[in-house]
Amino acid sequence: MEIYKDRTKSFEERAHDLVSRMTLMERCEQLKFGAPAIERLSVEAYNWWNEGLHGVARAGVATMFPQAIGLAASFDDELLKTVAEVISIECRAKYNEYSKHGDRDIYKGLTLWSPNINIFRDPRWGRGHETYGEDPYLTARLGCAFVKGIQGEGEHLRAAACAKHFAVHSGPEALRHEFDAVADPKDMEETYLPAFEALVKEAKVEAVMGAYNRTNGEPCCGSEYLHKKLVEWGFDGYFVSDCWAIKDFHENHHVTATAEESVALALKNGCDVNCGSTYILVYKAYQDGLITEEEITAAAEHLMRTRMRLGMFDETEFDGLNYMDVETREHLDVSLEAGRNACVLLKNDGILPLDPEKINTIGVIGPNAQSQKALMGNYHGTASRYITIYDGIRDAFDGRVLFSEGCHLFRDRVEGLGLPNDRLAEAIIVAEHSDVVILCVGLDETLEGEQGDASNTDASGDKLTLQLPEPQRLLVKRVLEVGKPTVVILVSGSSLNIESDRENALLQAFYPGSEGGKAVAEILFGKTSPSGKLPVTFYKDVHKLPDFTDYSMRYRTYRNERAEDDNVLFPFGFGLSYGDVRVESACAEVSEDCVKAKAVLKNSGAATADVLQVYFRSESKDAVRNHALCAFKKVRLGKGESAEIALEIPLSTLTVVNDEGVRYLDRAAKTTLYFGTSQPDELSEKLSGKKCVAVEIKL
Repeated sequence: MEIYKDRTKSFEERAHDLVSRMTLMERCEQLKFGAPAIERLSVEAYNWWNEGLHGVARAGVATMFPQAIGLAASFDDELLKTVAEVISIECRAKYNEYSKHGDRDIYKGLTLWSPNINIFRDPRWGRGHETYGEDPYLTARLGCAFVKGIQGEGEHLRAAACAKHFAVHSGPEALRHEFDAVADPKDMEETYLPAFEALVKEAKVEAVMGAYNRTNGEPCCGSEYLHKKLVEWGFDGYFVSDCWAIKDFHENHHVTATAEESVALALKNGCDVNCGSTYILVYKAYQDGLITEEEITAAAEHLMRTRMRLGMFDETEFDGLNYMDVETREHLDVSLEAGRNACVLLKNDGILPLDPEKINTIGVIGPNAQSQKALMGNYHGTASRYITIYDGIRDAFDGRVLFSEGCHLFRDRVEGLGLPNDRLAEAIIVAEHSDVVILCVGLDETLEGEQGDASNTDASGDKLTLQLPEPQRLLVKRVLEVGKPTVVILVSGSSLNIESDRENALLQAFYPGSEGGKAVAEILFGKTSPSGKLPVTFYKDVHKLPDFTDYSMRYRTYRNERAEDDNVLFPFGFGLSYGDVRVESACAEVSEDCVKAKAVLKNSGAATADVLQVYFRSESKDAVRNHALCAFKKVRLGKGESAEIALEIPLSTLTVVNDEGVRYLDRAAKTTLYFGTSQPDELSEKLSGKKCVAVEIKL
């Protein structure tokens, strides 16, 4: 019996045996993302490219969850794991069905190139909404939960996750094919690498994808430094290039002279499979003496090992999954729950929750009110039904609901033959006839996203400003001037400033998924209390930020920003609820490898979920400027209910990093833990009306 068919052997042994039976040309061809079949060895054709950022994407119907930044707003790793489990079940079910019909096309495999764990360091980056925000600790914890949910814990992987884009990648989009992201050793260890290290070491992520850019001079898909990091961490999956990134080596980065040299640079530095077309020259590079047969064989074995782990040569525990397991009611309920948790209440003068008994007419206004795209974000699948914000309100309210688009998302008119602002008068009329106005503004994936996908070609998917598009700025101004009680719902994947203080409430919905309109309506009418927290800082003015191309973290994100800059609109970790959850007391005891902490929370308001957040501040000379998140826990409390929450905070989470990039525990420095439902900064305290409980510890 061939070893590669023997289930008593390890996946490594089986992969080695299988590849040994291939010709050298066959091995070369397996390194392309669209790998051909080898019928004599029972190797089916396989396309490695599939996406599952917030639902199985680009291959027909699947449950569509809130965009990743909205999932991050939940601050709930258990929810992330559940979401990922649903995604992988549907991925496997669709793979089974497509395979039965001989359909092995792109986006139909089991290798999901998600999650995106880059750090959202600058609000201008168009792809930031694909990430889990600006904090390395939050990103690592949510990323690990997502990977574990995707891959499962059985004999075989249910699907294979991928940590991308390795590394130091967060715009500008227009420069990504030629850009050199320069980061010093401290920023590498403190900010850009921790989430990748956690996903490799803790979650055993099956794949890592290299970024388009260079990092400190080396192209990320052919970087000796980054490859050594993966080896150091014990990575034993497969490494994939970003799509067509390897041709950038010679065409844009100019670190090689020919495509064959680019093949060699990538392959020698651990890139097993090429998303793109450069690896059609692998055999030519071998003939030219640029790479060895052993290097080709090693890459092919890595890929076959992953396919073995996925059970592509075995009967598996997942073979019974079928199309009836896709977009089930249970899965849609998870999407709805995720949508509820994605919403962050940033302002409320008491207007929310709305009392339907006291309202006859609601005016729903704005370009994102009846927009399906406003639910999606990018890298999305196809839902069989989309509940827009207007739909959600209409379904939840028995009175009259008036509607006006108000304006185009970004053009100066809705109708091509109309005059500028051709829907503005209608919006004002709707507001005048309403008891309450729900004003839905923001962006969608056509205005913030990936280069080549977004239609704002001036910025290649990035944002040039934190302002709303001009037609929406005018709409907000004129509707608020009517003077009716108004709730603004901001639908976007990143920081925006609506430049107003006249609204009665402001709800950040991010891109809330196919059930998002229902989730928003439940919050508006008080069926659900909002509990989301901002995973990114919302700023006032983009011009007060460091240059977009500057990758130094010196003045970036809540950990290092300067209070004197006075540029924060809403802080990281901030979000209101209909309850009143406060930390009444906290204590902490340092053990050999962790801090064992307890916090007593009490809710004096309506039943709600909230997030216990723990930050640490070190007076070490090597600490971040302010403080850093080191623990969090989603907590649900009824009215008047208290709970004692126990946490174990690894000492490794309380380390600092020196200028040489060495991480260490500074036991001599004063260290303080802060327990609260937001950051321990003045603005968070002012906006929430709550103070954190400080506990000094001796490390």
